[in-house]
Amino acid sequence: MTYHPKSEFIHTMMQRGFLADCTDYQGLDDALMKGAAPAYVGYDATAKSLHVGHLVNIMMLRWLQKCGGKPITLMGGGTTKVGDPSFRSDERPLLTPEAIDDNIEGIRQVFARYLDYGDGPSDALMLNNAEWLDELNYLDFLRDIGRHFSINRMLSFESVKSRLDREQSLSFLEFNYMILQAYDFMELHRRYGCILQMGGSDQWGNIVNGIDLTRRVIDGEVYGLTSPLLTTSDGKKMGKSAGGAVWLNGDMLSPYEFWQFWRNCTDADVGRFLKLYTELPVDECDRLGALAGSEINEAKVRLANEVTGLLHGEEAARNAEATAREVFEKGGVGGDLPTLTLSAADVGDGVSIVQLLVKSGLAGSGKEAKRLIAENGARIDDQPLTDAGMMLDASALSSPIKLSAGKKRHALVQVG
Repeated sequence: MTYHPKSEFIHTMMQRGFLADCTDYQGLDDALMKGAAPAYVGYDATAKSLHVGHLVNIMMLRWLQKCGGKPITLMGGGTTKVGDPSFRSDERPLLTPEAIDDNIEGIRQVFARYLDYGDGPSDALMLNNAEWLDELNYLDFLRDIGRHFSINRMLSFESVKSRLDREQSLSFLEFNYMILQAYDFMELHRRYGCILQMGGSDQWGNIVNGIDLTRRVIDGEVYGLTSPLLTTSDGKKMGKSAGGAVWLNGDMLSPYEFWQFWRNCTDADVGRFLKLYTELPVDECDRLGALAGSEINEAKVRLANEVTGLLHGEEAARNAEATAREVFEKGGVGGDLPTLTLSAADVGDGVSIVQLLVKSGLAGSGKEAKRLIAENGARIDDQPLTDAGMMLDASALSSPIKLSAGKKRHALVQVG
């Protein structure tokens, strides 16, 4: 990329590795120089929390606000009823309106950690596309909006083409999603002066549709900017761990587990992750990322503290680090470990160690737990666990026990 931006925002996006593509660098750059430009990212409410895979775009909105722009977080109260088919191998399950509202409330808690909402020029807005989508008249929509979309062109988008090439069904319901997302962009421009839509590179086709529709229907000039779809250096999709999705809400993944996710990243990812997920100066990110040997571990701790501090607060980050040092360096228990609390009824006459490994989240299934034990990967109170048939009764659980899967994953089990 040889373009030299004038605006602080595009300069930051390029310098820190956020930028995959832009529909018009010069036009967007000029527009950003004129003042507090509104820009949005859309989030469908398919779960009660966003996950680490969403953090890149959340950080883009945060940087936009720090550079004087106006972030808009658009909740997909309307589009979630349809489901985005982009690069999916199957159709999303349909949610009830009540479930969608519950999910939106959960997601709202995350944004409050990263963005300042209010009525000021660069204060963030949280909107819901149900505001305009729920009231649409279908025949009017087909006549006024649908006529601007070419089926041939829509079929050419990679997100759709890859699904059809695998001979997997694409429902008419899902096919309408890209039209609704385009309509969102137009409405946000018309109602709120929004000039920019941002998203992952898998959203390129949807973003371009919105730009074309806005120009055709209301003669508006808007832009699109995409971020790379991140994978870790070992090729894994960002946002997943051995235990499943890395959720951002603390009630779905504890701050300690979130901290551990970042602490356990590969050496090769440290510098890149520091630029994307923290606000440390780029020179410092490069310095930390270039460390080698045991020194890179301190860089990982810095990464974990910075990212956890942004989301859960500095105290949660300090507690997570203290727990990790207690567990890993001193062989202790640590007060911030994920904890499974059983009732007396749960224990009954005894509960199997295999069940405890599964319930504590250290194993995904009984079969996986047994394999972990057979391969000497499980420990109980820091001692090797070799008996997959072990049963623990109330007396054995009279004080908390620590279970471990490998060297880096731990949980406490107690009776409450």
